[in-house]
Amino acid sequence: MTERTTTRPDRLRTDQAGRPDGAAAVVIGGGLAGVTAALELAAAGLRVTLLESRPRLGGLAFSFRRGELTVDNGQHVYLRCCTAYRWFLDRIGGAHLAPVQDRLDVPVLDVGHPSGRPRLGRLRRAALPVPLHLAASLATYPHLSLAERASVGRAALALRALDLEDPALDGTDFGTWLRRRGQSPRTVEALWDLVGVATLNATAGHSSLALAAMVFKTGLLSEPGAADIGWARVPLGELHDTMARDALDAAGVRVALRTRATRIARPADGGWQVDTEAGPGKGERLEADTVVLAVPQRETHALLPEGALDEPDRLLGIDTAPILNLHVVYDRKVLRQPFFAALGSPVQWVFDRTDSSGLAARDKAAQYLAVSQSAARDDIDRPVAELRERYLPELARLLPAARTARVKDFFVTRERTATFAPTPGVGRLRPDAPTNAPGLYLAGAWTATGWPATMEGAVRSGLAAAGAALSELGLPHRSPLREAAV
Repeated sequence: MTERTTTRPDRLRTDQAGRPDGAAAVVIGGGLAGVTAALELAAAGLRVTLLESRPRLGGLAFSFRRGELTVDNGQHVYLRCCTAYRWFLDRIGGAHLAPVQDRLDVPVLDVGHPSGRPRLGRLRRAALPVPLHLAASLATYPHLSLAERASVGRAALALRALDLEDPALDGTDFGTWLRRRGQSPRTVEALWDLVGVATLNATAGHSSLALAAMVFKTGLLSEPGAADIGWARVPLGELHDTMARDALDAAGVRVALRTRATRIARPADGGWQVDTEAGPGKGERLEADTVVLAVPQRETHALLPEGALDEPDRLLGIDTAPILNLHVVYDRKVLRQPFFAALGSPVQWVFDRTDSSGLAARDKAAQYLAVSQSAARDDIDRPVAELRERYLPELARLLPAARTARVKDFFVTRERTATFAPTPGVGRLRPDAPTNAPGLYLAGAWTATGWPATMEGAVRSGLAAAGAALSELGLPHRSPLREAAV
């Protein structure tokens, strides 16, 4: 039988300056949402305990060791318009380790051309106002016909005119909307899905128009530099685990790893009790004024006290979508760009991870590529040998230098529940941060942030939960997003 100790802080009081005196918060979940909420609550003066069942922080954006390589579980990028995630990087002191392109530039290789040779196109912006910033790039984009390029402009103007607050958008799929605006299957493949699959983790036909419109309006049609791409030049674990942990320690947050919450209850005298387990016979009861649940939707459903949500089973209706990553180490350099996207191939996006993995320091000739495959339901359960047979020839088609290179290593990472599925109607299922129970809040990229399941959405959810908690406690709070600019 597990024996529990009880950590019992004083109930909320404030000093003469209005700062909290004795207020305590428990944050359950150490992904980006939970870390963000913990940092914000601690910054307001609360005594915060962060619980994470894994032996590390970072949620589904993490790193691990494979021999002498440090490997990210998947390739994660963000855009200049991701003001919340940029704030997070600044807050943990890691912005210089994940810089943004000076100007959007995406090489796009097409191997479906009749010649059989890879054909290079580029999506890049000019130093012009929206929407002219992309006009020159689209006008010369070789993967679409002249008529298709013209149709893109008309669809973009129609997209820009959509009202993101219109609830009807959530019930419509993006693919149908595109077809009705004259977008050919080739246009969807070579442009809309090229961007949409990577950001939404679904093809246009399986994506809510509300989420797709949010992505394209914010990323491509808001500010000229909004879609400039940023990514970590170091392992994600250095940012989301090591540096995040240092920031939490500096803020006075108690971090309990390998510790899971087993029960949340509200005693008769008010406040909250959180029961935890950290191994056989190791349990603790935490008492707090505020609890933030920052775990996936099914885990949240299991922990929610009765009455916290009007229809808690709606959380179970939020489906998940997988992401597959293939990792290839060649004995020589086969790619000279930091990344590219592919058409006419099952390959989607390919990134050079040679430097960040540590490979460059020990083998100057070799190169490590990460192939990121979103919306990967068809491939997620394929055996490694089958994936190798399917994708290595495709990389050789795309990269001629790979045809004579020796593959030194090939391995796979799978996230079967990487994101929530952005299907039409999902918006009505996503809950806001506050619950019906005073002092209990929800966070996670799957909550009602208005964003798809991205690092940006996760951080925004943590800020929303912390802001709602501090408001209910009567404590002053100003969202850092008000200070951020695209």
